[in-house]
Amino acid sequence: MFGRMTTRSATQTASDRAPAGSEVDIVQLDRDHPGFRDLGYRARRNAIARMALEHRLGDPILEVDYSEVEHGVWRVALEHLTPLHDRYACRQFLSGWPGLGFDPGRVPRFADVNQRLATVTDFTMAPVAGLVASRDFLTRLGSGTFLATQYIRHHSQPLYTPEPDIIHELVGHAALLSSPDFAGVNRLFGRATQCADEVTIEALIRVYWYALEFGVVRCGERFTVIGAGLLSSFGELERFETHAELLPFDIPTMAATSFDPTNYQKVLFVGPSTEEVLGRLTDWLEGIMRDS
Repeated sequence: MFGRMTTRSATQTASDRAPAGSEVDIVQLDRDHPGFRDLGYRARRNAIARMALEHRLGDPILEVDYSEVEHGVWRVALEHLTPLHDRYACRQFLSGWPGLGFDPGRVPRFADVNQRLATVTDFTMAPVAGLVASRDFLTRLGSGTFLATQYIRHHSQPLYTPEPDIIHELVGHAALLSSPDFAGVNRLFGRATQCADEVTIEALIRVYWYALEFGVVRCGERFTVIGAGLLSSFGELERFETHAELLPFDIPTMAATSFDPTNYQKVLFVGPSTEEVLGRLTDWLEGIMRDS
């Protein structure tokens, strides 16, 4: 899922080399990655990464011609996530989802998604080869650009990914970015980043993670999910109530709490309502800009 906030660097770690006989990877995979020993998958990841590296912001997007296997991964993921969305997803997600027009059996094209986002929030999904620097990712949000991956997770584990893939980007983020409320807060994160030092960047990274990637709110006995990471992760969405430590939403605590992007989250922060969470984030981000 969303490794971008700590390790989205253009050059991923090269400590784990490709198996013998494979080409030199643009994208480095850890040894425990589901596709590490699948040379076909690694070649596919490299090809999609090259397309993203050739892209320049403002140019037409080079679209991936997804295979039937890849469409099948998308289909299985949505089949499992949809019932959980009905149970947990926030109002903004549920109202924005139909307007994106996602085909449950076919991986969407970025151009089609962008055309629909343009009519509601003027956000754009722009392809990247893999992880990019946290400051770069956040800064782009200020101009309404969301840097997103186009590859899809390995077919052997359609309900899991150890890093952000197109299911995470579109099912999680695109649906929320179709909401003016969420799009506005994303833009504020970008604007605050533009005037932030490295210490503040780290705080922004953590707050974005716990609020917009793994945010949860509670009304009475019912939990509602507002985080893109949770909304796009079947395994985590079905178990967070019983397996994560649920703490009160508190921005200073979130800003001081580190996280592991490669595993299910051990700690989640729960707000009193979606509106309250977005309001507190707005006040905090505007305060960073005022004080800079």
